[in-house]
Amino acid sequence: MGRLACCQSARKNEARRGRNIRSRRPEAVNTHSKKWARGIALLAALAVVSSCGLPRVGPNKREIYAGSVQNQGDAFIVAVNDRVTRATAFTPALGFSDAFLNASQIGSDTIRPGDTLGLTVWENVDDGLLVGEGQNSAVLEEVQVDGAGFIFVPYAGRIRAAGNTPEAIRRIISTKLEGQTPSPQVQVRRLAGDGSTVNLVGAVGGQGVYAIERPTRTLSAMLARAGGITIEPETAQITVIRGKERGEIWLQDLYEHPENDIALRGGDRILVEADTRAFTALGATSGQARVTFETQTLSALEAIAQVGGLVPTAADPTGVFVLRNEPAEIANMVMGRTDLVGAQRLVYVLDLTKPNGMFMARDFVIRDDDTLYVTEAPFTQWNKTIGAITGSLTPINSINSLAGN
Repeated sequence: MGRLACCQSARKNEARRGRNIRSRRPEAVNTHSKKWARGIALLAALAVVSSCGLPRVGPNKREIYAGSVQNQGDAFIVAVNDRVTRATAFTPALGFSDAFLNASQIGSDTIRPGDTLGLTVWENVDDGLLVGEGQNSAVLEEVQVDGAGFIFVPYAGRIRAAGNTPEAIRRIISTKLEGQTPSPQVQVRRLAGDGSTVNLVGAVGGQGVYAIERPTRTLSAMLARAGGITIEPETAQITVIRGKERGEIWLQDLYEHPENDIALRGGDRILVEADTRAFTALGATSGQARVTFETQTLSALEAIAQVGGLVPTAADPTGVFVLRNEPAEIANMVMGRTDLVGAQRLVYVLDLTKPNGMFMARDFVIRDDDTLYVTEAPFTQWNKTIGAITGSLTPINSINSLAGN
């Protein structure tokens, strides 16, 4: 009896399992499979995002700080404050040396090697030494002063001309001719020559070789003679090269400080060009490029504005960095040290969100070859992560929707 009851109970349980199996719907099985597919796709996307770096404009703040000297790196990270702005407010000054400033103006009539003279001689006889029969004067045009400073005049011989004025040369020629012809009358004219010229090149109205004449014996007068400056006056630089000496000056300083209107010398080379200084803007700014200076002095705030400002949807205003190689003397002042030798890598940090952050950026001076870098906000990276995950799931979702249909 016991065995019979047990067998009957087993057959009932098996029948119930069969009914349960037959009662399961295909839709429930498909839904379960879809959930597993989405889960697997999510895990795969997370694995890809975690193993591969997301696109970005450069290092974030944490990575920049990781390269500091305090973290065994090779750059000093410095938060900008009033003391730092004062220590770094250094702009290389332009100006002429004493050799340029103390040079006096050359006499407009002083003869130099390479100059050209014009001579006219009158003789009080019918058939003179230089004046032919039936003529009253002899004209010698374009008499060249040789490299040694001499000229040759027939019957007067070799005469020293360099260093003399036309009047002095006239007296010398008259004295030498008096013993050969009665009462000679001599006229000497100084013509333009390569012994008293300057070369003007660059952003001027007319490039070329110009003679130093009475109206053009100074720098400003010679620039005017060449047609003036053809670039923005605020960023125009003038370079004068005289032998082995070289002097540079801003055009505005030439007119604001009259002592800079130096006297010219024959052989001077004058170059007029726009300011060649530039900084590099990178990161979450509206423009990423090498940017030239538009003013003689440029602050960090002006540099940001010059590239179109920060990207409002991506920039982190607490992470504005200025990367620079500082000379040892300035680096020691900034770091409060005295042992630094040679150029040092400094990374200046500007936090525009602080109450005085904008003032600090306005007072901090940008210098030639600086790199201005703005980091991305953490929220931007979060958006990129979400976008990468949802974007990677899109093909799988499309396949699932097709499978469901």
